Amino acid sequence: MQLEAMYQEVILDHYRNPHNKGLREPYEGEAHHVNPTCGDEVTLRVHLSGDTVADVSYDAMGCSISQASASVMSDLVIGKSVKEAMAVGDEFLTLMQSRGRGEPDEDVLEDAIAFAGVSQYPARIKCALLAWMAWKDATARALGEAS
Repeated sequence: MQLEAMYQEVILDHYRNPHNKGLREPYEGEAHHVNPTCGDEVTLRVHLSGDTVADVSYDAMGCSISQASASVMSDLVIGKSVKEAMAVGDEFLTLMQSRGRGEPDEDVLEDAIAFAGVSQYPARIKCALLAWMAWKDATARALGEAS
């Protein structure tokens, strides 16, 4: 139970003190995603430098889970190659699909491991995944611009 409380604190901290919030330039890819179930929204921008994720910025509104997830995701992917960042995204998706029974890799997910409990609540999984899906979409658009 103590671990779950710590995870909740990590989520609340990212919600109250979001990292990389506020749309910035330059960017090569932008995506706007909405969770029609609850109304959460995110507009996310990706700036690539070669094959490295140089910056991720976003503007979002919604529940603490979707907002905190955007903050955590941006921390995890900035500075990584697109391939490495996509692997982190895949690991997070696996965690969200685990229904709380997965064995997430804390070395890969870092603060995102705090969302392990969310995976037990199907209605909240889309909240946690919203920014991740927008990031993948914006990155695909950025890569399309680069070619």
